[in-house]
Amino acid sequence: MILILGGTTEGRLAVNTLDESGSPFYYSTRGDEQEVSLHHGIRLQGGMDAEAMEQFCRQKGIRLLVDAAHPFAEELHRNVATVGQRLQVPVIRLERIYPPRTACPVIWCAGYDEAVKKIQQSHPASLLLLTGVQSIARLAALWKDENICCHCRILDRDSSRLLADRQGFPRERLCYYHEGEDERIVMEQLHPEAIILKESGLSGGFKEKVEVATSLGIQVFAIQRPPLPPSFITVTGRHGLRRQVEQLLPEFYPQHTGLTTGTCATAATVAAVWKALDDNTPDTFPALLPDGEILTIPARPTERILSADGKTVVASAFTVKDAGDDPDITNGMTIEARVTLHLSSVATSTTPLSIHIDGGYGVGRVTLPGLGIEVGQAAINATPRRMIENSIRHLLHSLPMKANPVSIDVLISVPGGEEIARRTFNPRLGIEGGISIIGTSGIVKPFSTDAFIRSIAKSMEVARATGSPRVVINSGAKSEHFVRAYYPELPPQAFVHYGNFIGETLKLADSLKVHRITLGVMIGKAVKLAEGHLDTHSRQVTMNRNFIISMAREAGCGEDVCTRIDGITLARELWDLIPASLLPTFTQTVIDHCHHHCAPLLPHGELTILLIAEDGQIYADVNDI
Repeated sequence: MILILGGTTEGRLAVNTLDESGSPFYYSTRGDEQEVSLHHGIRLQGGMDAEAMEQFCRQKGIRLLVDAAHPFAEELHRNVATVGQRLQVPVIRLERIYPPRTACPVIWCAGYDEAVKKIQQSHPASLLLLTGVQSIARLAALWKDENICCHCRILDRDSSRLLADRQGFPRERLCYYHEGEDERIVMEQLHPEAIILKESGLSGGFKEKVEVATSLGIQVFAIQRPPLPPSFITVTGRHGLRRQVEQLLPEFYPQHTGLTTGTCATAATVAAVWKALDDNTPDTFPALLPDGEILTIPARPTERILSADGKTVVASAFTVKDAGDDPDITNGMTIEARVTLHLSSVATSTTPLSIHIDGGYGVGRVTLPGLGIEVGQAAINATPRRMIENSIRHLLHSLPMKANPVSIDVLISVPGGEEIARRTFNPRLGIEGGISIIGTSGIVKPFSTDAFIRSIAKSMEVARATGSPRVVINSGAKSEHFVRAYYPELPPQAFVHYGNFIGETLKLADSLKVHRITLGVMIGKAVKLAEGHLDTHSRQVTMNRNFIISMAREAGCGEDVCTRIDGITLARELWDLIPASLLPTFTQTVIDHCHHHCAPLLPHGELTILLIAEDGQIYADVNDI
C-alpha cells in the first residue's frame, strides 16, 4: 500500500498517476478544501505528526511514501523523512520544476528573517505579500511597520480569512486570489513598490508573478525553497513518479512503462557531454522530456579524449533501451552517443552555442518525403532532436565549467540497428540503413495504442507524399500480399497497415485529405466491423454469432446454415458454410454493413471495401465495380 501526502497541484498529479494502476492507495491532506477525484484511492483528512503517521503506516502496511506536499511544508517533509527512516520505507518526493535562479531578476533571500531584513533596508513605501496566509506572522515586522503600506493576498475562502484574523492582519488590507486569475490584476490595482513571494516553482506561478512584476517596475524579493531531506528520491513529474513506483513496488502496476529511443539517445548524449566536461560522472543522468519533466536515466560514459591544444574534447556514452512491458523490437538494444565539444577558453563566453545532431551506424536515413525530415537526413525525429538539445543546455546550466563549448556535434549510433530495421516498417517508409530515433512523449506506455496510431499516421503521410492515386489500408502482411496483387500499379508505400485500428486509420486519412481509400479486410475482422466495432482487437470485442446469423438470413441463407453458423469457433469457417451460390450476396451484405459504419469517417473521400478470403480471393464491393 502507498500513502501520498498532498494538498497541492502535485498531489492531484500523484493521485492521477497512481489511479492508472487500478490498485488502492491512500491520499492524505491537511484540510478538506482541495477538490480531487479519486477512483481507487482512499481520502484522508487532517494533519498527522510523525507519531500518528508512523502508527498509520504500521496499521495499514504502508510500503511506500509519496511526499507531494508544498515545497515550504518543512515540518511535514521532516515528519515524512523520520517515518520513512524508522520503518525503512522509501520516500518519493514529487517535486516541482523550478526556473533557474539566475534567469529570474529577483533579490533572493535564504529565509523569512533575511527577507525582512533586506526589505527593511530597501525602504519600500508599499509592499504586497504573495507568500500565503500561513506566513503572515513570520512577516509581521513588515506589515506592522507604519512606514510600509502592506497588503496580503490570500485564497478567497473563510478558513484563510480566519487564519489571517488570528495572526492580527488587518481585514481591510487583504486581497483575494481566485483560481486562474491573471497575476497582473492585483499588481496593477495596488501597484506596490515591492512584492515578496516564495520560490514556488512553475506550478505555483512563480515565473508569471516575476514577469508581471518586472514589467511593471516592481521590485521582487523571493524566499528560496528549503532543502529537502537527503533520503528522498526526487522526481519532477508523473512519468518519473510512475517509473519509481514500478521499480520500488513492481506489483503495483500490472504493466510497466518504458523509454523511447529518443529518450535513450538523450540520456546517452547527456552522459557523454558530462563526461567531456567532468571526468567525475554519476550513474544516472538528467533527460528533459517534451513536457519539461526531468527524468534521470542510467547511462554509462565510456571514453574521453582531449585534443593536444585543449580546444576539442570527444566523449562517448551509451544506454540500454528499456521498453518496459511494451513488445518493442528495440528493447535491450544499445544506443550510443559520441559528442565532440569545441571549447572556448573564456568561461563567460557569450557566443551562442550551436548543436548539430546526426545519425551514425544503425540509424536510418530518410529516402522519401512525408516524414517531416529532409530526404538524406538521419531518421532522428524532431521531438528527440529538441530533447537532446534542451537537455544539453540544461546540463550546461547545471555544471560548473572552466571552459564553455561554443559548438557541440552529436552522433547517435545503434549497434545492430540496420538488421533490426528490416523487421520494422522503416523500409516501407523510405528509411534505409537502420532504425528511427523517435518518441513524442519520451515514454513508452505498455502495448501503446498511441504509438501504433502514430506509426499509422506516418505511413499515411508517406503514402500521400508519393502522389499515389489511392491508399490501400489493410490489417497486416497476409492481407497486404493479396491486395498488392489486386493493385499491382501502386507503389509499396501506398499500402498502410491498420492492425486493428480501422476507425482511427480512416479518421487519419480524412484529416490528411487522402480522398481515395481502399479497405482490405479479412472475414474475422470484417464481421466485427460490420457490427460497428471500429477497433477489432480481441481485447475489445469478440465475434458475435447472432449478428453473423442475422447477416446470413439477410443474404438468403436457410435455417440449416444458420444453425451451423451458431456452432463456429472462428469466422473463417464461414467460407465453408455459406453455399457457393449465396457467397456473392453474403459477402456484399457484409461489405454493406462495413460501409455503413466506415463511410461517415471519410466524409470527403471515396471508400472501396475488399473482403479477402483465406485463399486470397477478393470479393469487391459491387457498387464500386
